[in-house]
Amino acid sequence: MQAALALHDNQLHVAEPLLKAYLKRDPFDARAIRMLAELAGRIGRYGDAEALLRRAVELAPGFTAARANLALVLYRQNRAPEALTLLDAVIADEPDNPGHANLKAAALGRLGGFEDAIALYEKVLRDAPGQPRVWLSYGHMLKTVGRRDDGIAAYRRALSLLPTLGDAWWSLANLKTVKFDDDDIAAMEAALARDDLDDEDRFHLDFALGKAFEDRRDPVQSFAHYAAGNALRRTRIVYDADETSAFVDRSIALLTPEFLAARHDHGSTTPDPIFVLGMPRAGSTLIEQILASHSLVEGTTELPDMPALARRIAHYPQGLEALSADALRDIGEDYLRRAAIQRRTDRPFFIDKLPNNWAHVALIHLALPNARIIDARRDPLDCCFSNFKQHYARGQTFSYSLDDLGRYYTDYVRLMTHVDAVLPGRVHRVDHEALLDDTEAEVRALLAACGLDFEPACLAFHETERAVRTASSEQVRRPINRDGVDAWRPYDQWLGPLRSALGLAATT
Repeated sequence: MQAALALHDNQLHVAEPLLKAYLKRDPFDARAIRMLAELAGRIGRYGDAEALLRRAVELAPGFTAARANLALVLYRQNRAPEALTLLDAVIADEPDNPGHANLKAAALGRLGGFEDAIALYEKVLRDAPGQPRVWLSYGHMLKTVGRRDDGIAAYRRALSLLPTLGDAWWSLANLKTVKFDDDDIAAMEAALARDDLDDEDRFHLDFALGKAFEDRRDPVQSFAHYAAGNALRRTRIVYDADETSAFVDRSIALLTPEFLAARHDHGSTTPDPIFVLGMPRAGSTLIEQILASHSLVEGTTELPDMPALARRIAHYPQGLEALSADALRDIGEDYLRRAAIQRRTDRPFFIDKLPNNWAHVALIHLALPNARIIDARRDPLDCCFSNFKQHYARGQTFSYSLDDLGRYYTDYVRLMTHVDAVLPGRVHRVDHEALLDDTEAEVRALLAACGLDFEPACLAFHETERAVRTASSEQVRRPINRDGVDAWRPYDQWLGPLRSALGLAATT
């Protein structure tokens, strides 16, 4: 959010009550309302931030900064079309503000308008080339469309302007193809040694240095940086592993054969979606790329729509029991309308590759009974440690602690095992290691599970030109390889908490 207050996180608990007390005395101060909205946005309370900003705009319709903040809050809630509508008016008011154009380009990218976004970034950078964070965002968009070298150049340009920009260092590391040289490592270590470094730059630098030393086969220094980055990141998020376990317990209790049989003919019968779900870093992007290489399948992205629809259901997941056949059909149709925003072709099938949809597999089945569901499964130690090494721009809050990771993986497997028992054959599982060992057999089985004929292009998936937004974007542009197999082994001495949390799942 564009800064209204320059506050550190430890100051938020002080500022919020002061602002609330002030607004009790003067509830019509739009600027104070905007400040309170920023505090809500800083800790992820986007619904509260939106309500406050709408109040500020109602009180002061010409308050451009509040409208710009509202556009960002809508974008953060995956409501890019609404954000774009606001941004057009904001940019008309302040055409020389590069931050507004930067956000518009990001919103265009969220909707698949990558070339329009790139053109907008290039215009901004022609007019104001000294903007390191715009160069960073430009690099992200170039990477997404497969212009890797141009993306690297953009990240390097950002660092030439702001050498302490941790996100740019991490973005280079996150390509998984860049090898840092001695000068890079020295620059990152010098930035990390600064007393005035922002926490966000600090943990990004730690993740990048973890990758740098991993590439140099120095697990001691590598793990030290990964651990430091995760520990700092964990202080800035809220995640309760007990809540995930309780959610899975409730889902398992709900999904009885009797419950499912009573609803066998509910939901929208449209067969278009193919859900690829499971743990992050389990090979879902590879599966998506394989399927998107088929002439009948469109690849989209990690769509936020199913979790958003789930949040509307009172007392979820138990609230599914109260939904009528019409309500479940409406949810399925609403999902299809929302997903249509991301579609760019007339191919009959499309992919929704949000890994965390494993938690919503019951809702998917009930609302879209003819949708295909693919579970991407990877060796638990490889999968969990790969998540521990990964910094996510947003979400995946379970991934910054080895214990949280092990518990999350175990809960995911528990639910999917139960679904296999009560809905045998409903979910097709792709074992990542099996896919590496016998690619053609696994691809043929995957296509058959989706009701698709085999096409050779699905084996040449790395030649398919399409936008890929996830951390595996460069990996799926290469032929099948085993680079990530057993990557946890050099770090085994530090993985005790992960093994303990995984329990028996560590050996399955």
